Amino acid sequence: MDMADVDDRKVKKSFPLTRQSTLGALAAIVRNPLDAIPPSIFTEPLVFSKTAGEMKVYLADPVLIHEALVKNADSLEKGEQVRRALGPALGQGLLTADGAHWKWQRQSVAGAFRHDKLRELQPVMIAAAERTLQRLSASTGGIIDVGHEMMRTTFDIIVETMMSGGHGIDVNRVESGISDFLKPTGWSFALGLLNAPEWIPYPGKRKAQAAVEFLRTSLMSVVEKRRQHPNDRPDLVNLLLGASDPETSRTMSDAEIVDNLMTFITAGHETTALGLAWTLDLLARNPVVENKVLAEIERVTDGQPVTADHISKLVYTQQVFSEAMRLYPPAPIITRAALNDFQLGDYIIPKGTVLIVPIYAVHHHASLWSEPHAFDPDRFSPDAAKTRHRYAYMPFGAGPRVCIGNAFAVMEATAILAVLLQKIRLVASAPRPPAPIMKITLRPKHALKMKVIAR
Repeated sequence: MDMADVDDRKVKKSFPLTRQSTLGALAAIVRNPLDAIPPSIFTEPLVFSKTAGEMKVYLADPVLIHEALVKNADSLEKGEQVRRALGPALGQGLLTADGAHWKWQRQSVAGAFRHDKLRELQPVMIAAAERTLQRLSASTGGIIDVGHEMMRTTFDIIVETMMSGGHGIDVNRVESGISDFLKPTGWSFALGLLNAPEWIPYPGKRKAQAAVEFLRTSLMSVVEKRRQHPNDRPDLVNLLLGASDPETSRTMSDAEIVDNLMTFITAGHETTALGLAWTLDLLARNPVVENKVLAEIERVTDGQPVTADHISKLVYTQQVFSEAMRLYPPAPIITRAALNDFQLGDYIIPKGTVLIVPIYAVHHHASLWSEPHAFDPDRFSPDAAKTRHRYAYMPFGAGPRVCIGNAFAVMEATAILAVLLQKIRLVASAPRPPAPIMKITLRPKHALKMKVIAR
């Protein structure tokens, strides 16, 4: 197949088609889906690719990304591969649903993420960070797994803010359960590419299924207890219990509420935790930047404990977190499937084509970023940000389906960094950072081990 197959009468210019061997592509997807991204997309605006008979379009041009994900949002859906990989755990929640079902769920939870509501949550975020600080201070001189510690911290915040304490959920089992579910997703994507039956076994599948059963059962218990003993707490559980479709007046079943709680737990705590872990590793390897962060924290807090009033003033600290998410975007790839033929730039995208926005490649693209592999938080100074296309930086996705919790994530990350860095120093144990590996989210291939030193 060449570009003539993509409706030659409407294509104004040709573009090379990248062919990937099916076996090579499948091996890359199982090993690390980042390796399946065509290398040319790090320098070209878009790349057409065909693997196992499936046509894909990789987009790295911010103008084309905006045109696809915003202007043509109604022509796209999440697609079968996303449903196959995430559906068993997330059901038809906000991350996986399409169409009207997605729209009314989005409207239902939007109120929980208004700026005024988020400001009310800042003391909870700071308190969770302080509990982590106490844990880490007790380990002074020792080595910690910073990824694990950040997972505990952000999960603590999610449970307190979204489920008002969570009724005794086992934090450690939830964390390990999410990891067990995500670990074999490369197999799910690879088998989906082959249209293989979903019953086919693969390494880690049974463990993933057991993890999903535990996670959903735990959350179902939270929902059932809240129905039996209702209260007026302004949390996500009550918001979902009271949600109704404005057009049909239908309400969410318990299973649908669990779908959304699962979505917010996985997407709402793990991604931020990973962003924080990468940030702390980058700071440990860049003392000049770390010193600028410490100076800002000292100036804003005047040496006093961090409070809610300080968070919005920690501008450079937020820039550091933003730059870490550029280098290591927690959700490194967006995929969509075309519901119908539509025009994209100079091309007609046929129905059924898979569109891939490799955020990891966009964030490292040679035409969009000077020295794209360097750690430089000044890229996100207010003046520098104004000169950049909105869709050159997408750690939270783009378009109507942009992550609803993006402001929540930045706020909690800033609070956690300020509380921890004010009192302790974390030193990287390994001479080089671990390679990133995609398991839906972008994780370090090896645990980020760091030494705790009191300041």
